[in-house]
Amino acid sequence: MNLRDSLLAVLVAVVWGLNFVVIDWGMQDVPPLLFVAVRFLVVVFPAVLLVRRPQVPLRTLLAVGGFMSLGQFGLLYASIAAGMPPGLASLVLQAQVVLTIVIAAGALREWPTGAQVVGVALGTVGLLVVGAGRGGDVPLLALLLCVAAALSWAVGNVVVRSAGVVAGLSLTVWSAVVVPLPALALAVLVHGGDAVVAGLAGWSWQASVSTLYTAGLASLVGYGIFNGLLARWPSSAVVPWILLVPVVGMGSAWLLVDEVPNAAEAGGGAILLAGVLVALRPRRRPRRLAEDEVALTAGLP
Repeated sequence: MNLRDSLLAVLVAVVWGLNFVVIDWGMQDVPPLLFVAVRFLVVVFPAVLLVRRPQVPLRTLLAVGGFMSLGQFGLLYASIAAGMPPGLASLVLQAQVVLTIVIAAGALREWPTGAQVVGVALGTVGLLVVGAGRGGDVPLLALLLCVAAALSWAVGNVVVRSAGVVAGLSLTVWSAVVVPLPALALAVLVHGGDAVVAGLAGWSWQASVSTLYTAGLASLVGYGIFNGLLARWPSSAVVPWILLVPVVGMGSAWLLVDEVPNAAEAGGGAILLAGVLVALRPRRRPRRLAEDEVALTAGLP
């Protein structure tokens, strides 16, 4: 990617890294699926009245909203509520990097370069080092829910790339339309109507601030930029940048909620960063081939 888009990818990683602590901080006494419903209600209104609908089939909007928004965040919020520490959640969720590149290779025939394969391998090793260093304190259900969230995100990434939508903000807003009502229905089904009513009645200022951050910065700004990057560049060039998210997530959890990383977590984070740098090493191509690719990219709708 060029310098401008690389800096945008770093900005997204910082916003999303802080997001885990903000979610954990705001979701006190609020059922997780209700929190998801309210978050995406704030994403949708009033933005849906101001942003033009992207020129994609309805099935694309449903798939992006279902996998990248409802699936990813419903499972992530449930994971944190089940006992997943926010710093570790930011790490485990990055299994989506490997899953995205694998799914994109099979579905879109976007084959990663050798450097990207090595970078992803380093990132995976870093994830394993940190995960092993955490011990067995995390509930199995919380861990499985977080891995399922990563899988849902990975499928959403590939859907966005295949759609080739340049207007990332419009896709973020309009795909979010499908989230609030299903999330609210699931909240009633999973948590019970009484718990949903109690959560709304006891809605705190912390929950409001958390919702504004997650809806405004993490969803509208973060996914608006990220979806635009996926539309302009191959998944294997964009997604490795998100390996920076757990570095930011673990650092912010350390500073803000005293989730102190041990030696394995610090070492694993360093390996993750090395994996990002290797995976993003520019590929060498003949000049003519590079010019043809630029022309093809510029022709995306």
